[in-house]
Amino acid sequence: MPVLKGLNYGGSEWTPQFVSNIDHEKCIGCGRCVKVCSQGSLGFGPKDDDEDADRMQANIGNRDNCIGCKACGMTCVKKAFSFEPKEM
Repeated sequence: MPVLKGLNYGGSEWTPQFVSNIDHEKCIGCGRCVKVCSQGSLGFGPKDDDEDADRMQANIGNRDNCIGCKACGMTCVKKAFSFEPKEM
């Protein structure tokens, strides 16, 4: 299936990689990804399990705002992000 392509300023084609998942087992709740996301795609909230209820973790707050830059994944020291291209 064809995927969405973009052009950089120099005219070279590239494939945006959109955030598809955050591995909450790996996420340490540092918040770097949330701060670096220029589009407000990511949020921050309490962990789901009862043991760490007072700990925070990143979540995909608004997937529709993601532009596929992968800045969140490049910032994540635990490599908790998964990405995929968008099918057209």
